[in-house]
Amino acid sequence: MTLLVVAGGLYLGRNRLLGQPVPVTLAAAGELRQSVVASGRVLTPQRVSVAAEGTGRVRAIPVREGQAVARGQALVELEDDEQRAALAVSTAAVAQAEARLRQLAEVGFPEAEQSLVQATAQAELARRQFERVQALHAAGVVARDQLDDARRNRDVAEGAERSARLQVAARQPAGSDVALARAALAEAQAARLQSEIRLDRTVIRAPADGTLITRAVEPGDIVQAGRELMVLAAAGETQLAVQVDEKNLAKLAVGQPALGSADAFADLRFAAEVVFINPGIDATRGAVLVKLRVPEPPAYLRQDMTVSVDIETARRAAAVTVPAGAVRERTSAAPWVLVVREGRAVAQPVTLGLVGGDWIEVTDGLAVGEPVIPVSARGVAAGRRVRMLRTPDPGAS
Repeated sequence: MTLLVVAGGLYLGRNRLLGQPVPVTLAAAGELRQSVVASGRVLTPQRVSVAAEGTGRVRAIPVREGQAVARGQALVELEDDEQRAALAVSTAAVAQAEARLRQLAEVGFPEAEQSLVQATAQAELARRQFERVQALHAAGVVARDQLDDARRNRDVAEGAERSARLQVAARQPAGSDVALARAALAEAQAARLQSEIRLDRTVIRAPADGTLITRAVEPGDIVQAGRELMVLAAAGETQLAVQVDEKNLAKLAVGQPALGSADAFADLRFAAEVVFINPGIDATRGAVLVKLRVPEPPAYLRQDMTVSVDIETARRAAAVTVPAGAVRERTSAAPWVLVVREGRAVAQPVTLGLVGGDWIEVTDGLAVGEPVIPVSARGVAAGRRVRMLRTPDPGAS
């Protein structure tokens, strides 16, 4: 018992003489990166529902789930025998209308012109004949019946001449017959186009580049107009949507770099960038929605994957830093540290800057290399003589 008392007295005496032994860490100078960590999900630009525009039976499905497809690529093929037959009929009608238009230009108009020449000659002959008979009748040489016959022949010939002129006018490029033929051709072409559209609709194509993520149709199924057959994740800029604690809102800014990782591939990281900060707060979560773009998304990234992001909110190239565990009353208006100076613990007020992981920047009140005592060192009061036990390697994270 006496030996213990003596030993205790020697220990206390040694501490009073040399100082209380305390662990210390030196204030370090180095780069400090401040970041905010959050989690969320992967967002592809959009999901496109693929549906049929009409009713039909599925003949073939040339794609599979998970396959990357290009815009316009066939996804579902419907039976098309009826549509092909209708297209053949409408194509024949177009050919017939085109032939009628060519016939008017190549045959009809020249034929009408020739008929007009003949009709004009016959009308002129009939007029002269009537004039002769009329003169003879006036001289009493011919009877009234002959005069009437001559007049009738003249009138018929002039009617034929007028009809021939109308035929020529109708068959000219701006004539009514040509206009009717052109209208018939346009109608036939419209019917053919309609047949082509109906045939084209028997092949359901990808509306955009992307990846087929779901499929709800099989060969032989009868599909109805508007029924969702597949869902396509359209290609485009991949984004991450994360929820950040609202207390970190002041640190965030559009354009900040970040590193992301998918929970399924936690060891792999990819670059991202903040592109949107929601101006509103989710009151139920106490969080703000932040979106980040992924300029070069890795191949393993999938829609709705759970991801974690480390958003770099600030970086200091040469900061004076101390461990977070060495700062006392850190969240108050007057934080301070215990620094060892001339063998004593000194309460030193400090001004704090960036917070990076386990290290905090001290912008005022502390110099590089000064030893600070961690909060975990119990029983150390300001003004007490202390003896430094060790000096761990300084560094900032």
